[in-house]
Amino acid sequence: MFEHELHPDLKALEWLVGTWEGDGIGDYPTIEQFRFTQQISFTHTGKPYLVYTSRTWLLDEEFKQGRALAMETGFWRVPGGGREVEVLLSHPTGIQEIYTGEVAFHKVELTTDVVARTRTAKEVTAGKRLYGLFPAKDGEAERDLGWVYEMAAEGQPLQVHMSAQLKKVPQ
Repeated sequence: MFEHELHPDLKALEWLVGTWEGDGIGDYPTIEQFRFTQQISFTHTGKPYLVYTSRTWLLDEEFKQGRALAMETGFWRVPGGGREVEVLLSHPTGIQEIYTGEVAFHKVELTTDVVARTRTAKEVTAGKRLYGLFPAKDGEAERDLGWVYEMAAEGQPLQVHMSAQLKKVPQ
């Protein structure tokens, strides 16, 4: 595998680089509440973007990994190396999202600028995402990554759909 230096434009997102794993909860008025496990990966190639991949699996009653749930992949950009963040996400369910937002310290807040979908995809009209590091616990060097996803879909207003707390996987 090739080692690349992080592009200078991505310095504000350097804290995200790596693989993160953990559990979360999902809920929405149109579905039953569920628990899931997740893996998120932020990698780079030396170009001015991060490559993002997220996969989730259902957790059963005994908190064992079950069937695959959602997957999304895309790119995170910080044009000009400032605070503005652009995120392009693609879902295998036929949904494409473009988010814009800002990074401040170890937090990124994003709101959809565009949501496009295929004719057969679920109706999603808007989204908001928050990614951030929790304060370090006593004696721990690494901080957990928390995220929250709000969604407006299927005639429902924007509201929390999923959230999780993830730990960084040692390299």
